[in-house]
Amino acid sequence: MQYRAYNSKSFKKIEQVQKYLSPQDIENIEIASLVFPFKVNNYVIDKLIDWENYKDDPIFRLVFPHKDMLLPKDFARLKELVKKGDKTELEKAIYEIRMSLNPHPADQMANVPEIDGKKLAGSQHKYKETILFFPKQGQTCHAYCSFCFRWPQFTGIDELKFAMKEVELLIEYIKAHPEITDLIFTGGDPLIMSTKLLKSYIEPILQAKIPHLKNIRFGTKTLGFWPYRFTTDKDAEELLELFRTIVASGYHLAFMAHFNHYKELRTPEVHEAIEKIKATGAVIRTQAPILRHINDSADVWATMWKEQVALGMVPYYMFIARDTGAQHYFGLPLVRAWEIYRDAISAVSGLARTARGPSMSAAPGKIAISGVSEIAGQKVIVLSMLQAKNPELVDRPFFAKYNEKAQWIDELEPAFADKFIFES
Repeated sequence: MQYRAYNSKSFKKIEQVQKYLSPQDIENIEIASLVFPFKVNNYVIDKLIDWENYKDDPIFRLVFPHKDMLLPKDFARLKELVKKGDKTELEKAIYEIRMSLNPHPADQMANVPEIDGKKLAGSQHKYKETILFFPKQGQTCHAYCSFCFRWPQFTGIDELKFAMKEVELLIEYIKAHPEITDLIFTGGDPLIMSTKLLKSYIEPILQAKIPHLKNIRFGTKTLGFWPYRFTTDKDAEELLELFRTIVASGYHLAFMAHFNHYKELRTPEVHEAIEKIKATGAVIRTQAPILRHINDSADVWATMWKEQVALGMVPYYMFIARDTGAQHYFGLPLVRAWEIYRDAISAVSGLARTARGPSMSAAPGKIAISGVSEIAGQKVIVLSMLQAKNPELVDRPFFAKYNEKAQWIDELEPAFADKFIFES
């Protein structure tokens, strides 16, 4: 299938849009996409969305911005400015709304490493074993998830971008930090790059033969949004050969696949792509956030994990929607997220119980909701750190006062202590 992408200026050309969406639907999408990036392709349009029932279709909600992603006052403000045709005021309003949506959650900008006084402005080193790398040409995706916590990457505002081109500086930094075992290529989506570009990043790393670097990971949505990248794209075989080269060089290649709903697992195209990736020696692990309106159901998660295992993939993480963007629309109370996780994990075999969570990727680390309990007559939420800036905190249980409405760690209060363990 030839790749075609649609954004807020071109999506009216899509046949299904013309046939099914009302003028009001189209106007709402256009207004919401002034703030939230919008991009979709013909695979998602033709293969994944049930257009007869699009309003309740999880993939439609996953990629098309919609009115309720904006607070009512913000939507009304934008609609009025569009009506007036005041471009200057409209741009000002868009910027102000974006800045109010916590565009860099979890202190992302505070995790930028440096070496010899030089900042690696497109990297993050939050956990001692792992460094994230944002290749400059990978700062887009085949389609945009409407909830994505990296939405600022795609808005065109330079101060919100997070990318790096200088792989030599990255290698220098990794060499100087023997605690680093894992390098994660992320974005955007690094696999949107041509294989030629991707090789320009990967080959110098392989040639450097850094003894303590053991694992190379790709964080990608490509399997869900454009499986042809591994089957019929003109450089698909070259990409698979690059994977084989990484594995043959002695690295564990972890393909971190993002699947938000089991619908993304059910096309012949994705089945073929999965088999080709596995044949290279890469291990596919799966992860996604739990999202209201898209996958806030134990049945959805249990079904998704079962089908992933059947396809030879390893369920890895259930995340909490980050406190950025349209969290008011997609977010769930932490207690409810845990209940869904508990019911889903209890409905699958041990092979699928590799999925950890539900986990908040917050400033101090990945904080998991481990359950709800009663201790000394007090109802509490049990928490633990799956990963932490301070590794001594990993897997140490701690407690928060029960709060059935809280959606993020900063809405919880410590129980039996003045501070949470990561605040000491």
